Amino acid sequence: MLKLDDVVYADPRPAPAHRDTTAVRDVGPPGGSKRSNSEECIENCMHALHQVPDQDAECNVGAGWHGFGQRVQESPGKLVGTGTLGWRQIRPALDRPGSLSRDFEEYLDKHNLAKKVEECLNVVVKRKPDEPLSILAEELMKLCPPEITKIVGRQIIDSRGNPTVECDVYTHRGMFRGAVPSGASTGIHEACELRDGDKSKYLGKGVLKAVENINSIIGPALKGMDPREQKAIDDKMKEVDGTDNKATLGANAILAVSLAVCKAGAAEKGIPMYKHIAQLAGNTKMVLPVPSFNIINGGSHAGNALAMQEFMILPIGASSFSEAMRMGCEVYHCLKGLIKEKYGQDACNVGDEGGFAPNISSNKEGLDLVNTAIEKAGYTGKVKIGMDVASSEFYTEDKMYDLDFKNQPNDGSQKKTSLELLDMYKEFCAAYPVVSIEDPFEQDDWEPCAQMTADNICQVVGDDILCTNPTRVKRGIEAKCCNALLLKVNQIGTVTESIEAVAMAKAAGWGVMTSHRSGETEDSFIADLAVGLSTGQIKTGAPCRSERNAKYNQLLRIEEELAATGEAVYAGENWRHIPM
Repeated sequence: MLKLDDVVYADPRPAPAHRDTTAVRDVGPPGGSKRSNSEECIENCMHALHQVPDQDAECNVGAGWHGFGQRVQESPGKLVGTGTLGWRQIRPALDRPGSLSRDFEEYLDKHNLAKKVEECLNVVVKRKPDEPLSILAEELMKLCPPEITKIVGRQIIDSRGNPTVECDVYTHRGMFRGAVPSGASTGIHEACELRDGDKSKYLGKGVLKAVENINSIIGPALKGMDPREQKAIDDKMKEVDGTDNKATLGANAILAVSLAVCKAGAAEKGIPMYKHIAQLAGNTKMVLPVPSFNIINGGSHAGNALAMQEFMILPIGASSFSEAMRMGCEVYHCLKGLIKEKYGQDACNVGDEGGFAPNISSNKEGLDLVNTAIEKAGYTGKVKIGMDVASSEFYTEDKMYDLDFKNQPNDGSQKKTSLELLDMYKEFCAAYPVVSIEDPFEQDDWEPCAQMTADNICQVVGDDILCTNPTRVKRGIEAKCCNALLLKVNQIGTVTESIEAVAMAKAAGWGVMTSHRSGETEDSFIADLAVGLSTGQIKTGAPCRSERNAKYNQLLRIEEELAATGEAVYAGENWRHIPM
């Protein structure tokens, strides 16, 4: 039986005649010089690496910088390592039964540990860093197989106080986490968001079924797979689910795993996640997106009477992403001052996405406020306006659009036909610097949407009509129903399918706007996604509320990192379309 206490340090040089080498203890490295803390730590690291697992005894082997594992029998009951620095020797307690020396040798040979550790140590010595342990750890980690070892799902709470799914994917490199957002205005063609339906808990919105699917089905199915192989893993989950809309396992369960796997894959490659995503997509040009700040909230995102859901600003005239952030923040604060002055302090409350929700009912009034704020901040011409109408929310059974849908019952005086609504959009684009309108018509009202696209009055963004679904994107391209894709990963449920939808949109000459959801988490994945896919546009709320700023702040970090190598390119005036 070999005990850690039996390990001794010995000078490998021939001992003087008067010295008893069979009993030497703690005499230090060659020459008797004092070992540094780093050397001691490396020795301890080597001890830990070479303990035999699943045995009822402790066992360590002597080692050095070179010739690790080369052992000679110096005297009965004593193994001595040979080499050039900090040598160990092990003295088996032969008076106790069950010596593990043979098991030890077999374990070393089975995993080729002697050679592997020797190679890592040689790298450290060759580089001669001031702090060798971090380099040693890096080199050892490179030898670990790239495989998923464990997956754990859990229920967490999103920014609207509703449960959502979070997942931890474990590899030999560590733990990587993905959290799924959830929308308030959701399209009927989105992948299935699995909820428990138990009205006694979270009003039926619990996601414990989805979590259980991760822990009992998805986790075992993916164990051992390489996290760098995003498509293979996403395809495996789709295969296990067996439905077109991921109704068996839940798109929220599948996406949580897909996001975490993407982060694990980047770590295995040792590169930032946006670069890993770019490689997955075959994208060679990374671009920082124009932020589309939602500064006035209406529709399903706010408690006011405003029908249209989002009034946004796009700083396309900025020279960098950081300057765009400054412009957006300044306009936001100017808007706050205008609202406070005109409607009072209470009107400065914010909606789900951080935008203000003043008690206004006229869409024109909302545009006036935004335009005035842009002028007051001094950015006329540099900051444009975008809108998310989310018209499916106020589409009526008689195929009209009720701009007074929040007041029920009403007299129907604010109902519009598709053509009347199109005329309203034309008026908006003529009177204000409106450059982008999302979901101008109901998700299956394709004809007027195609007409608006043909009129080319602004960018026409497809959200509910496309649902980030490659099948619907293909149909949308053929029907020419819009000219931009809104990219929401939770609408389709996997990173791979999201990348496919973007590739199709770009090939058709469309723009792409990466998007958050109204129910968000602190996960900043979409920031890396926007850069890695060079979408050119991102909307993730106002510069307010931490779950929104988490994405903007990550983009600031990415810009800083890319700037260090001269690669920080801001979409700016080219925001409408950036080829792969």
